[in-house]
Amino acid sequence: MGLVLASKSAARRAVLDGAGIAYEAATAGVDEDAIKIAMLREGATPRDIADKLAEVKALRISAKRPDFVIGADQTLEFEGGLYDKVETLEAARDRLKLLRGKPHRLHGAVVVAKDGAAIWREVSTSTLVMRDFSDEFLEAYLQTEGAAALGSVGCYRLEGPGVQLFSKIEGDYFGILGLPLMGLLDLLRRHGLAAA
Repeated sequence: MGLVLASKSAARRAVLDGAGIAYEAATAGVDEDAIKIAMLREGATPRDIADKLAEVKALRISAKRPDFVIGADQTLEFEGGLYDKVETLEAARDRLKLLRGKPHRLHGAVVVAKDGAAIWREVSTSTLVMRDFSDEFLEAYLQTEGAAALGSVGCYRLEGPGVQLFSKIEGDYFGILGLPLMGLLDLLRRHGLAAA
């Protein structure tokens, strides 16, 4: 019995690697867009959607394996709306101009499943305020980041140059990276999956 991360996210893997946790990464194969659309129709909040996506990912793999399975997801909420990742640098430019000078919230959800059932969950909500950066700064940032800007819903990496986009950040750093960690580590220690 081991630990499986139901994600191929480089940021989530880096968080677990940095913490010295042994795990295997696997893709859950979940249709995230269909779940988001259905939940939005029912009036779900971006926070609820992050939690549900994390749960579905964990349960999908847990149903087939005896391991502890970590499912994680993150949503970006801006002015009450849910925003998805963009696919082009032009769209990233538009997204960053939209967020510039204003606050947005990131909801980072993590669910651990065992034997096909969710046994633990946490949702971390962080508020990030982008500074009113210049167009020149934005162009230099996008040139520096390139395709890496497309890897996160907010078009930034706090562990990289993206930290310069902000004037204020309140919340859990690891939750912002996409994997709330402190409570998860406590759970893993209790089950002998992390050093006590």
